[in-house]
Amino acid sequence: MERCSQGHMQAKKRYLILLSAGACLVLLFYLGGVQLPAASRSRHDRSRNGHRPEQPWPHFSDPLHLFLPWDQTDTEDYNLHISPRQKRDINTSVYKGKRCRMDSCFDFSLCRKNGFKVYVYPQQKGEKISESYQNILSTIEGSRFYTSDPGQACLFVLSLDTLDRDQLSPQYVHNLKTKVQNLPLWNDGRNHLIFNLYSGTWPDYTEDLGFDIGQAMLAKASISTENFRPNFDVSIPLFSKEHPRTGGERGYLKYNSIPPFRKYMLVFKGKRYLTGIGSDTRNALYHVHNAEDVVLLTTCKHGKDWQKHKDARCDKDNAEYDKYDYKEMLHNSTFCLVPRGRRLGSFRFLEALQAACVPVMLSNGWELPFSEIIDWNTAAVIGDERLLLQIPTTVRSIHQDKILSLRQQTQLLWEAYFSSVEKIVLTTLEIIQDRVLEHASRSSLMWNSHPGGLFALPQYSGYLGDFPFYYDTLGIRPYPKFTAVIHAVSPLVSQSQPILKLLAAVAKSQYCAQIIVLWNCDKPLPAKHRWPATSVPVIVIEGENKVMSSRFLPYEIIVTDAVLSLDEDTVLSTTEVDFAFTVWQSFPERIVGYPARSHFWDSNKERWGYTSKWTNDYSMVLTGAAIYHRYYHFLYTNYLPTSLKSMVDQLANCEDILMNFLVSAVTKLPPIKVTQKKQYKETMMGQSSRASRWADPDHFAQRQTCMNKFASWFGAMPLVHSQMRLDPVLFKDQVSILRKKYRDIERL
Repeated sequence: MERCSQGHMQAKKRYLILLSAGACLVLLFYLGGVQLPAASRSRHDRSRNGHRPEQPWPHFSDPLHLFLPWDQTDTEDYNLHISPRQKRDINTSVYKGKRCRMDSCFDFSLCRKNGFKVYVYPQQKGEKISESYQNILSTIEGSRFYTSDPGQACLFVLSLDTLDRDQLSPQYVHNLKTKVQNLPLWNDGRNHLIFNLYSGTWPDYTEDLGFDIGQAMLAKASISTENFRPNFDVSIPLFSKEHPRTGGERGYLKYNSIPPFRKYMLVFKGKRYLTGIGSDTRNALYHVHNAEDVVLLTTCKHGKDWQKHKDARCDKDNAEYDKYDYKEMLHNSTFCLVPRGRRLGSFRFLEALQAACVPVMLSNGWELPFSEIIDWNTAAVIGDERLLLQIPTTVRSIHQDKILSLRQQTQLLWEAYFSSVEKIVLTTLEIIQDRVLEHASRSSLMWNSHPGGLFALPQYSGYLGDFPFYYDTLGIRPYPKFTAVIHAVSPLVSQSQPILKLLAAVAKSQYCAQIIVLWNCDKPLPAKHRWPATSVPVIVIEGENKVMSSRFLPYEIIVTDAVLSLDEDTVLSTTEVDFAFTVWQSFPERIVGYPARSHFWDSNKERWGYTSKWTNDYSMVLTGAAIYHRYYHFLYTNYLPTSLKSMVDQLANCEDILMNFLVSAVTKLPPIKVTQKKQYKETMMGQSSRASRWADPDHFAQRQTCMNKFASWFGAMPLVHSQMRLDPVLFKDQVSILRKKYRDIERL
């Protein structure tokens, strides 16, 4: 009997397993049939029309239309199973596209034809735009990403102001839902980017923008990790309306002071919220405040009716709050507390970064700004709101070496990504471009080390050793040869012309790999036999459109890291060339050379001035006789806007100033002047084509105009003054001439 019942039980189990498997198969078949009927039907239709049936592989030229987006739940089949209320909630939710990712809600095919181009909708009459949003739009329109043709665009940005979606705010735009839906290019938000600083309103301050963003990406401040869609949205910092559009102030860390401790260990000064959603953390700060090295101050005195709601602690807190100056605290503290306010983010975050005060984050669930690219553990302390009482002990235990490292990183990040609206917007666009052009995206090292991701263009190379900034990190040195690029603008009529003497002198350098003569002259190329025979290859190429900027094009023919840029009438000896190159090898990210110039602020005219006076002070080394890394050719061509390069080409002037602006903006350092022969000044100014330009007063006035135009675009003056001049060892010492390595420099 026992064996019989056992057999019966096993048979029953087998039956149930088979039944379950059959039900699963039926369900899978049913779901498959519901989701892809159109695709299968069209395949049969095509074969019936005489076309070859498609292969059962995905068609990748435009994969988007074959897949149902994650969030597309408006189909009849789906709506049968949800209540009207649920349906309404889905339609009004800002996160209708909560499961959107680049592969499901972004059309990559729009970016293939013209690269990563951004279109800004034309501004509509009568629509108010806040100054902050206008700054965002102006930044995009002035960038190299901008296109005025929507047909060329890969990304679209609304001209409707979406920054402040708090209904109580005077900046709130009404009827945004209807206005957005009526845009002809909206396409349910696909390939659109929406900027937002404030969302939700009193008392709960949700992250709802008050309109359906569809499949658009969000560049949003105070976004929670819960609502953040990784590798789709971009978390941006909360910035005030006073935040500069371009340029921005440098960080406040002037010296690497060791030990790095300041007057205070930990500080905070801000509002305490008595009603509505607020920060419980802020209400508990008084437990940790000791009025000595931990100074955490809150005030109830804000809002119209704060006295109605004030509690027993308000008067004491307000009195303590008024005793301290916020800026003095900020600049004299090692750590700055950044607790949540009404929303997850606060202005304290950027203020701390700029002040080189290490941010201590107390805002659980906040997706930190640019978290996709920035390693915040190297610049901030990430705390937990639930462990407030442990924070003072934690920060006191951090070693001074680590504090200095954290502080230095705050400065790098502030200056690279946060110091202006322009930096914030461009960083957002570069992050999205890296996703689109994944094969040419930046590594974490490029984003988190000097000079930052905006100046390290991954399209240049996939190998860090090809950039001038990473030699120390990688433990390598630049290639020990240079390519000379001689800019020729005069016809070749005599064998005694300066260009031929220069060519011979450069070719004799032990470090010269090749010489390129860039023929920017209107006359045809001279015959090969007109050029002197040299031990290194001499390649003559025609300049593109015969314009000045063509001397800085990233020619593939340049095979060395170093470029020796020369004007045709420059007078240099082989010894001077050798010495300049050995100096450059120690400073590969800077311009190293001979002719120096300086800038100054003319307070009478309230503009920047340009001077060629021979003094100890300089801020530019002109590219008529200078060595720099070939990467700057790529950066000049691909980073700078067309407007600046067009100005240079129209004036046939200032290209050397623009290159100095660019390199100093990247490095935050001055160029390096090397010593020269006693007669260098006279020979440089000999009777030549270049000299006649120096004597022309219009030429000088143009250079003044260029300086101010360039400074305006960069948002600040990037040039840095220096008095450092590098001489050969024993240059003027009274020792035997035979003991000197660079003897020819002294002989003349």
